[in-house]
Amino acid sequence: MNVQHIAIIMDGNGRWAAQRKRPRTWGHKAGVKAVKSTLKACVQSGISHLTLFAFSSENWRRPQSEVKRLMTLFLQSLEKESPELLQQGVAIRFIGDLSAFSEKLQIKMQEVSALQPEDKRLTLHVAVNYGGRWDIVQAAKQLASMHQQGTLDLSDIDESLFNRHTCLSQQPPIDLLIRTGGEQRISNFLLWQCAYTELFFIDTLWPDFDEKVLQSVLVDYNKRERRFGQTSDQLNA
Repeated sequence: MNVQHIAIIMDGNGRWAAQRKRPRTWGHKAGVKAVKSTLKACVQSGISHLTLFAFSSENWRRPQSEVKRLMTLFLQSLEKESPELLQQGVAIRFIGDLSAFSEKLQIKMQEVSALQPEDKRLTLHVAVNYGGRWDIVQAAKQLASMHQQGTLDLSDIDESLFNRHTCLSQQPPIDLLIRTGGEQRISNFLLWQCAYTELFFIDTLWPDFDEKVLQSVLVDYNKRERRFGQTSDQLNA
């Protein structure tokens, strides 16, 4: 099966660092390297869209010292890695409620999003301060506002229209979602978009995720039968 869009919940940085008796931030830095190798693997595999869960709306509840270090690492990574990714044909965009971040970080995200490679091979969607419930609610608010202004009739609202007001609405459907680290939940990530997405929960901690692990997931994905409500007989007819 042709894979256009992969989503990943990058879990396990802290445990990876703890196993090595190092601070959690050391694991987050190792996670950045895993992002780079994953992007390279996706480009080589012809995957055109990758969505990464970098920072959820619930992650603000973590210790403030860790959040602060995460924001610093995020800014440093954008400044350091963006030029190289651009040369590799990677375009970067951000989804989520960006207003919660510092002005400096918001400006940097805007600058990075404005950059477009000459030969685009992959679009990287970075989910920051993102939550699936937030995504659904903000779409509902947009439609409610349009109705209140008299520009939208309630009878016009259907799944297609609703979808156009969610994040990733202009992108291909998500074929598969991978969560590393062994946990088996999607943690409020892309709730609307993953209605028919194939889910893969793997034990590999995120810093150890590489091309070999990705290829093993793709092999398993190609063994699955995506029926979208139909029967096997219908698909094979």
